[in-house]
Amino acid sequence: MTALGKILIIDDNPKILEDALPLYDYETRTATDGLKAMEILSQNTNFDIILLDVMMPNMSGWDVLKEIRQNDKTKDIPIIMITAINDETKIVKGLKAGADDYIVKPFVLPNLLARIEAVLRRCKNTKNENIQISTNNAKAMNSELTPKESSIVEFLVKGLDNKEIAAKLNITELTVKTHLRNIYKKLNVKNRTQLVLMVMQLNSK
Repeated sequence: MTALGKILIIDDNPKILEDALPLYDYETRTATDGLKAMEILSQNTNFDIILLDVMMPNMSGWDVLKEIRQNDKTKDIPIIMITAINDETKIVKGLKAGADDYIVKPFVLPNLLARIEAVLRRCKNTKNENIQISTNNAKAMNSELTPKESSIVEFLVKGLDNKEIAAKLNITELTVKTHLRNIYKKLNVKNRTQLVLMVMQLNSK
């Protein structure tokens, strides 16, 4: 049977992923730290997706991400970051640095599999009704947001937190939170990370 995709796992504790992903017809290779990952990628770039842990010895996941994105041979490989830190501001900054998606530990396997499938589908430009950015999303971005809401979205995509946005717009953090609730409702997203992913996908079209 042909593998659904070739995955490079970069994780200092990869056993769960190594054991589980082949059961779902993914071919895997593993690097237990960033330096080993870069060595593998220097010899072989034929991977459909990379699962990259943030906290690792020798070289952090963010440093690995930066190296991959700066290399012409690897810069287009989709990357899902795996992090134990559920901090949306840091996650957004990671997305801006070049990650395609993220998942927070501890995670359930079906959630990870769904994210892998979604990123692969998105990167292959497959037309599917489940593609996250719909026509309605695009229309809402262009017409439903107020000028202030549009400014907030712009600052979010740049990685600013609520306090920094409030200072930029000379409003209170509570007002920023109120605007965010309205933006989420208009664009049918649940949080700032989904919003940033949506905007980044829209801008890439």
